Amino acid sequence: MAIMESEAKKAFNDLLYNQLKPLVRKIDTKAYYPREFLENIGKYGFLLSAGLSKKEVLSREMQLVEETAKICMTTAFTLWCHLAALTYLRTCENSYLKNEVLPLLESGEVLGGTGLSNPMKYYDGLESLHLKAERTPKGYIINGHLPSVSNLGQNHWFGIIASVNEKQRIMAFVPCHVQGLVLKEKLDYLGLNGSATYACTFNEVFIPDQWIISEQADDFVPKIRPSFLIYQIPLGLGVTDASIQSMKKIQNKQNGCNRYLSIQPEELENELTSIREEIYRLVQSSDLTQHCEDLLRIRLNVTYLTLKAVHGSMLHHGGAGYLQQSDPSRRLRESYFLANLTPTVKHLEKLLNN
Repeated sequence: MAIMESEAKKAFNDLLYNQLKPLVRKIDTKAYYPREFLENIGKYGFLLSAGLSKKEVLSREMQLVEETAKICMTTAFTLWCHLAALTYLRTCENSYLKNEVLPLLESGEVLGGTGLSNPMKYYDGLESLHLKAERTPKGYIINGHLPSVSNLGQNHWFGIIASVNEKQRIMAFVPCHVQGLVLKEKLDYLGLNGSATYACTFNEVFIPDQWIISEQADDFVPKIRPSFLIYQIPLGLGVTDASIQSMKKIQNKQNGCNRYLSIQPEELENELTSIREEIYRLVQSSDLTQHCEDLLRIRLNVTYLTLKAVHGSMLHHGGAGYLQQSDPSRRLRESYFLANLTPTVKHLEKLLNN
């Protein structure tokens, strides 16, 4: 398994434990958005891709997500959003986006969101596309509504896919400050309210050609889908690992009666190791587009494992875990978000059993 070099890992751990960890309760209970932490990940050079292979970049950034999720999955999810945005620009052939915007995303000067929840469901036959595009001489006019896009705000950009006609869909990268875009913050979730999630309404929004990721989104999406899935898997790995460690810490409480529970940390640890090794091994494959079914299966398995781990952690902690601001109850709520993150559990089950 590829890991960050020891010096880089130490620097990242300093960020995690000195900057992020003190904010976790504020993120969870007061919907605080950890913008500075996300910016610093780029500022400290953890997202630079020049001179690295795609495999090296994926392995390093998966580890960033997992280590962050051990502390706070809300923040790890916003990092996933940013990595998805990076994937779109790293893969596209638009010189403006690659040469002007991508360096700002990798340095943390600009943060990114995904906006592809609805399109991913569209391509798998679950929904119709919410955005419509009309061609103009120098770009496209976009209209429509996306019910929720995360990791948005001032100086943020995000990806969208819109339908031009029955045969063509385009993908674009849009700044949050563009004229005609109305953002309405959403704060009524069970958890993850610190993820800067907004409903996005497009009213005659002009998208110039220099913001177009691809004019053939149907061909482009299969190229980005593997990374889109891969970066989600360490969300579950991190929360599961944190749940296991929390169970181990209290093994001897109340005369060790937790050993009678059906879910034990050692069993979870074996499953976690197996999934972690499988995904890192798969990332070394030459053509990830040939392994989409494997990625979907791993994504589903890690979600079920995470749900099992957080449930076990709640049982092991008993009354202490039932407190609203406890770490086990936070991770319980985080895990149900993972189960409903596109592709959701039911979405994955459909794809794997059709």
